[in-house]
Amino acid sequence: MAGWRTLDGVDVVGKRVLLRADLNVPMHDGQITDRTRLERLTPTIRELAAGGARVIVTSHFDRPKGKRVPAMSLAPVATALADILGKPVAFADDCIGPVAEQAVGRLGDGDILVLENTRFHAGEENNDPAFAAALAALADLYVNDAFSTAHRAHASTEGVAHILPSHAGRLMQAELEALDAALGHPQRPVAAIVAGSKVSTKLELLGNLVSKVDVLVIGGAMANTFLAAEGAGMGKSLQEPDMHATARDIRARAKAAGCAIMLPIDVVIARKLEAGAPSETVPVGAVPADAMALDVGPATVSVLSDGLGAMKTLVWNGPLGAFETPPFDRATVALAHTVANLTQAGRLVSVAGGGDTVSALRHAGVLDRLTYVSAAGGAFLEWMEGKSLPGVAALMG
Repeated sequence: MAGWRTLDGVDVVGKRVLLRADLNVPMHDGQITDRTRLERLTPTIRELAAGGARVIVTSHFDRPKGKRVPAMSLAPVATALADILGKPVAFADDCIGPVAEQAVGRLGDGDILVLENTRFHAGEENNDPAFAAALAALADLYVNDAFSTAHRAHASTEGVAHILPSHAGRLMQAELEALDAALGHPQRPVAAIVAGSKVSTKLELLGNLVSKVDVLVIGGAMANTFLAAEGAGMGKSLQEPDMHATARDIRARAKAAGCAIMLPIDVVIARKLEAGAPSETVPVGAVPADAMALDVGPATVSVLSDGLGAMKTLVWNGPLGAFETPPFDRATVALAHTVANLTQAGRLVSVAGGGDTVSALRHAGVLDRLTYVSAAGGAFLEWMEGKSLPGVAALMG
């Protein structure tokens, strides 16, 4: 993965820098409910502004499908960004054309401008050359700091990078370095935790990981499918009968590649998935016909914790159980603390990502105690699947 261009040594004084950010923040009734993405963006903006650049921030927001939707304007985000940065941030009511050009023309060295939602134009998602050229015409340099959109070959994520001198921003750089340390050139042995509701949605991920990691931990309802495929009685547990043959094939491929697959040895069961529902722990295969497995059990957590103690690197995607509904969060929380403690002790490089994973780690209170936690969803998953990401490939030197 090494070889992408960074901001190191780049002279930005007086330069118009088009910064592709991820301003697609959660919003409710016009109010931003989580400013994490904006806060993560500030180091690159501050560095560019301090260096004398004229910073032009561009991003999509939501899915307006090529039309102007007032409720999907980036104007409130520009206001929030100014509050976080503690300095004025201008806003342009369009991202290309005369309105954008005039707003850029008013910038002085060190000034910051946010352009309107790129997806108000159909050319953004179509990666239209004319739209990419119109964006590029606003700037002298292009900086991509939005790894979360790097799996999309859109005009503002990939098209512009082929027109202007292009570089990775500091957030993108940190993400790529963390991912390279996790699977590109990791310290071994390497473990991966993959969990989720369906094997069918993570087939490519599992197929790639069995050839890259030494230990693959499978949790969540995915584990139910693997266990049922081996003949374990799983009662009413969520699983995919039509994926049993695939699960057995993945186990065979793992064995051939020297990758050990770890599955639960006990599970927490209940008759209902609701907070505080009566639950009990049973060995795998002993799930009653009217019950379902909703979390892995304490014996499994103990085995996994001991196993992680022998690892040097961990990649984590997916909670072990239905963590949103206590008490089925216990295994995920317990293992998250083990991972955090090993990381803080300098014994483990831990990289986690995916929406549910981030939520689970926040719930466990360890979000800032792992080596790196990626806020990217689709891009993180496609990277774990071994796919080339257009937004990253365009930055390669």
